[in-house]
Amino acid sequence: MKTKNIELIQTVIVISFVIGLLVLALSGSLGIYSNSLNSSFVAAQSFIYTRFVVFQEFFTIPRDVITLRQRNTQLESEVSKLQGQVVSLQKSVQEGEVLAALVNFSRKNPENSYSAATVIGRDPSPFLRYLIIDKGSNDGIVKGMPVITDQGLVGRIDAVISSASRVQLITDTNAVVNIRLEKAEKDAVMLGSPSGDLSIDLLSQEVIVQPGDVLLTSGISGGYPADIIVGQVLSVKKKDSDLFQLATVQPIVDFTRLKLVMVITDFKSINIDPLIPAQ
Repeated sequence: MKTKNIELIQTVIVISFVIGLLVLALSGSLGIYSNSLNSSFVAAQSFIYTRFVVFQEFFTIPRDVITLRQRNTQLESEVSKLQGQVVSLQKSVQEGEVLAALVNFSRKNPENSYSAATVIGRDPSPFLRYLIIDKGSNDGIVKGMPVITDQGLVGRIDAVISSASRVQLITDTNAVVNIRLEKAEKDAVMLGSPSGDLSIDLLSQEVIVQPGDVLLTSGISGGYPADIIVGQVLSVKKKDSDLFQLATVQPIVDFTRLKLVMVITDFKSINIDPLIPAQ
């Protein structure tokens, strides 16, 4: 009986406590305590989260740094490969454009036969000026054949082996090109030099020459076909006391950038030196 009374009292106390809480909640009296409890909970949660982040970074940052370095190395390797591909594509495009220009030139000038060749070597000497191309006697190339581009005259074949040939440039010390001044309609001789400069020698004082005048091969002496563009007059040196005037020439072809050239294969040079009387 006593036990039942205790249980009844406990039940009444619990019910009274619950009812009291409900009354306080409905009246808004618990808001202050609820806010204080929430603030304490948020502060505790923030404290725990901050310590957790520090703890996590302590163990994960070294691993992330290693991963980033590996990824960076991989990306640098990929960038290098892409740059190499871009350079290769640019080179292919440039060579394709040059080849297209040569083909277009040969179509516009069907009076000659041409063989396209790639430049595979250059002159290491400061005095001799020549190129090496990848066509030789096996391809029908013989000494004396003119070499050109779509822009103008390069030189002529100076030596030949089975699979390659040497091209003497018109800037070479021993190069001599018989030219015609297009505007003045006058023939002259253009000479190379050790420095690579071109000049017109033995040009009469009566001939009117001006910077910018176009020079073409004359065809005289049998060394080159006629009417191939050579270059332009760069400057003129003229003195009344001299018998002749001197003109410097700017070649039309940039020899340092040559990649592809054409050999005129149906032109046979003629050496007329034995027919010229000795001075």
